[in-house]
Amino acid sequence: MVSLKQNVKILLISIHYICLSTNRTLSTNRLYFIDAVRAFAILMMLQGHFIDTLLDVSYRDETNMVYKCWKYFRGITAPTFFTISGLIFSYLLIRAKQKGNTKERMRKGLVRGLMLIGIGYLLRIPIFEWLIGEFRTYFLVIDVLQCIGLSLILIVVIYTLTCKKTLLFSIIMLLFGILIFTTAPLYRFLELNEVPLFFANYLTKANGSIFTIIPWFGYMCFGAFISTLFYRYVERPRFKLAIVSGFIILGLLLIHKSSLLFIKLYYWFDVNLFKEVANFNYLYTRLGNVLVIFAIFYLFETYIKQPLILKIGQKTLSIYVIHFIIIYGSFTGLGLRQIFGRTLEPWQAIIGAAIFLTTVCFIAFYYVKTNAFVYKGIRKVIDRIKGN
Repeated sequence: MVSLKQNVKILLISIHYICLSTNRTLSTNRLYFIDAVRAFAILMMLQGHFIDTLLDVSYRDETNMVYKCWKYFRGITAPTFFTISGLIFSYLLIRAKQKGNTKERMRKGLVRGLMLIGIGYLLRIPIFEWLIGEFRTYFLVIDVLQCIGLSLILIVVIYTLTCKKTLLFSIIMLLFGILIFTTAPLYRFLELNEVPLFFANYLTKANGSIFTIIPWFGYMCFGAFISTLFYRYVERPRFKLAIVSGFIILGLLLIHKSSLLFIKLYYWFDVNLFKEVANFNYLYTRLGNVLVIFAIFYLFETYIKQPLILKIGQKTLSIYVIHFIIIYGSFTGLGLRQIFGRTLEPWQAIIGAAIFLTTVCFIAFYYVKTNAFVYKGIRKVIDRIKGN
């Protein structure tokens, strides 16, 4: 029987030869695999939301291997999206120092963060309920866009406090990520009844928030840390081999051994927090999944650098907004969830998901202005306000 060490050795040898055969030109710092990962994450999110929203309850069988695999891979989507968002934003931020436009990049990040927060709230506003005088607080719940938006703002603030020193920024982001993940049991069931609802929803799920800034900012922190590795070493001849191998080895260790590590830490230091982390260790295991995905996409970057894939990765915001309106009925309260509910057979859900993905991407490509257009418009408004 082949041991784990032998499998790893064989894997590393294979990676070495693939890296040699796909060695990309070092004359560009463009990381095409980032857009490919974003495309993968957004498409996984589309099919995940569609099937989860419309699949009949009777088919949600945890003992069914197909459903179990689908659910597991669906669980990787959000961690992947948050981590890659932290990576690309931080990479562009620290690279701006070379071009001398750090202030502009920071301002763009703040604007983008505020815009995402605003869109996140806007998508949940029940216009028709408000028109008849019915006001509920559910539109204040926090979802993906608000978390990413606030995370971008926090990254800009931290980068400013580190005086734009890449090494210090790198260390702090890594430590923040570890701290947030390791202390998760302390705030997992947090309730903030005395805190205003608007602020409390960013920290607790007690009021219906789908995502909260902690622990999800942790994935953004790890993404920011990874970005500093690319920034400092991407031009090195053996960087690709080293980073791919490192992602795979560390990813597999996080998936299979991180819980054991925390159990050992618990026995060594008698800190109950470590045992609680080990018993509910989804944050570190999901980070391991993300690292393996990064390794695969970066390793085969040459083959996945296709215009369609890259375009999907560059239109994630438009795709997210369109899919949210169609499925959940933003503004009108009438979407696929309200029309069909959880009534679809598995084959209907699969075919429907394929059609849904195609339709949303088609609309995003040909009928929606680009993200850059929106950012430019918002910046013009801000400049006019400052001018007055």
